[in-house]
Amino acid sequence: MTSISNQLPGYAQYGAAYARTAGAQTSLANILNGTSDDVLPGASSNAATNLTLSAAAKAQLANATAAKDFSAVISDSRAALDKLYKAANVSAPYDAGGKPTIDLSTLDRRALYAVASNGGGKFTEAEQNLAVVTRIAGFNAALSPAAQTAQLTGDVGIVYKAAAAYLDQASTEEQATATWKAERAAIEKGLTATANDPSHIPSGITDDPVAAYLAKYPSGSGTTTATQDFGSVAKSARAALDAQAKAASAAGKELVYDPGRKVGQQADLSALSNRDLSAISLNKDNLFSNQETFAAKRELDSRNRASILTALKQSQTSGNPADFSLGLLNTYSGMSAEERTATNWTPAFRDHAVQSYKSTTRLLSMLKSS
Repeated sequence: MTSISNQLPGYAQYGAAYARTAGAQTSLANILNGTSDDVLPGASSNAATNLTLSAAAKAQLANATAAKDFSAVISDSRAALDKLYKAANVSAPYDAGGKPTIDLSTLDRRALYAVASNGGGKFTEAEQNLAVVTRIAGFNAALSPAAQTAQLTGDVGIVYKAAAAYLDQASTEEQATATWKAERAAIEKGLTATANDPSHIPSGITDDPVAAYLAKYPSGSGTTTATQDFGSVAKSARAALDAQAKAASAAGKELVYDPGRKVGQQADLSALSNRDLSAISLNKDNLFSNQETFAAKRELDSRNRASILTALKQSQTSGNPADFSLGLLNTYSGMSAEERTATNWTPAFRDHAVQSYKSTTRLLSMLKSS
């Protein structure tokens, strides 16, 4: 694989910076602030990741990887990149113009860290760069719904909670780095500050990635990748279902969508994103059969119930009843317009959740001060 360090000045420096000091991460705060000497030029415009895996599929990948020895993760990550190169018919992660040629968003957090930190010396500087950019995209994607929710509620502490959850999902190897520890400590300070005053972003906290993110994307709408148009999403979903039908036919079976059918191969919608399922469910371009649209609606309803239950469980675990409304609002904020239409999460539903969050939070504050 060829290096692009000569074609894209700064890329090699950034990858090397990420890998040094025992694989420590480059600070997200510095990246978002644009103050680090190791900042990747044009990171936001070149981070062309496409997060399409469902939450369930990502969880399965993460659980499978967590049980592995890190040397096995490194080996598997190297093989995964080589497979991506072969599928895309390329030999490097960036083309001559500096645009990504492969998508690393299908790698879980531990595998992505293995690449970004050059685990075992198995990865090129350009590969490290793309892994770092993908990590930034993942951080932004994790904070975006919470930041949008904060705009609705006026409580910036919501964003710090999302950042804490994101960092806490990092692998043990990543959590051992000095940078992770510094950023997690900064977020903890932010949580304390916003608990006292949720209406303002704390200032003066060193290594605070949340303040840096909100300075760059105050409304939470900023993203590192352009949203794929809905027609293209539908076509991709059509191709995914056709691939399953072809595989079933090769095995001498019919692809079926009714779980009650005893004969045939059941379609697997678990790897499709909610936006993919929304495209099938809404069927704006008439690309899908009634069976396919019904199955997509059923899968969306199942995920909808799961997200509501997750919000309820979070509220029960934390002992804060406002967390139920918060979970619903974060889910709403993370949806595209088409997903909201397909699941009937209306603006009226959102407004009720906002009012519930504010009134519950106000009541809890009164009880604490009494």
